[in-house]
Amino acid sequence: MGEVVVNVSLTLDGVMQAPGRPDEDTRGGFVHGGWAAPYFDPIMASAAAEGIAKAPALLFGRRTYQDFYSVWPNRPDNPFSEVLHNAQKFVASRTLKEPLPWANSTLLKGDAAAAVAALKQELDRDLVVLGSGDLLQSLMRDDLVDELALSIHPLVLGSGRRLFNDGLPFAALRLVRSRTTTTGVVIATYRKADPVQRPNP
Repeated sequence: MGEVVVNVSLTLDGVMQAPGRPDEDTRGGFVHGGWAAPYFDPIMASAAAEGIAKAPALLFGRRTYQDFYSVWPNRPDNPFSEVLHNAQKFVASRTLKEPLPWANSTLLKGDAAAAVAALKQELDRDLVVLGSGDLLQSLMRDDLVDELALSIHPLVLGSGRRLFNDGLPFAALRLVRSRTTTTGVVIATYRKADPVQRPNP
């Protein structure tokens, strides 16, 4: 049985929108795109390489899948491009049609949470979610996330789409790993835990 592992860059105020490029996601008039790029350092590169070495399957929502496909196949000199190309990719979407354009891509049809729950039972390796905020909301509401690997950047943006929105169910987490980069990013990995004391609703 596989696990769902979320790998997300976010700010101190929880924003995960458009960390990579200014034009990555301008929904809502977001003007801070590319905020994570200046913080990338060898420690973050090492953490990414460790994740790649496990050869997980990748899980995307439609928007993130299409964005990655528009960028990474055009970067042949970047070793991450080959990794993404060769990885088994699953895409949760109600609007995309098969065949998907990127090699090794499989469309998950219908309800995303139900499709991912079934996929977890079938796979013998992890499903790593990169970005895909709307999909993550659905997975967290259905308690399908097993691990959160958060790269928390020392920034407060004040606006943007956030990882944790109002209306998500209560969840207690335990810290299982952490490291701090040379640029002040805290890479913190959490797994589900029993709460010491659950607050009254």
